Amino acid sequence: MQCQICNSNEATIHLTEISDGVRSEMHLCESCAAEQGIAIKSQIPLNELLSNLLAVQPGDDEMLDPSKKETVCPHCGFTLDQFRKEAVLGCPKDYEVFEKSLLPLIEKAHDGHTSHCGKIPTKVPTDTKRQIEITGLRQQLDAAVLAEQYERAAELRDKIENLKK
Repeated sequence: MQCQICNSNEATIHLTEISDGVRSEMHLCESCAAEQGIAIKSQIPLNELLSNLLAVQPGDDEMLDPSKKETVCPHCGFTLDQFRKEAVLGCPKDYEVFEKSLLPLIEKAHDGHTSHCGKIPTKVPTDTKRQIEITGLRQQLDAAVLAEQYERAAELRDKIENLKK
């Protein structure tokens, strides 16, 4: 794959950004990435990688409200204390049973998002991507109006109008 900036060198750096549910990709060669100010780390030490991955693990104070600590899933017998130790849940019903304790953790791990918004295939035509984005923005607009968040609704309306042009 060729660099999207210079169109001559092989792209070795692949960036994916998801913003407001819209995915964009950029493929660059090392020299163009350096010109754009994108830091390049060819190899990340294993301990640094693991530290970054484990950084989203909850602390006891974040997740374990003392009153909820003894809550037990009636389906599998799993507890929040076990989740804290093992970092996995016992069954799908645990999401419902421990929802209030898990929600802050899920928000933290997913940049404030708590629901899956889907993915758009990379080879979809631009017009289709725009229609998908408009549909998502319309859903957000409807939710903002229902929640009486009129400033947010106006921003979303303007985004939709700009995409239609």
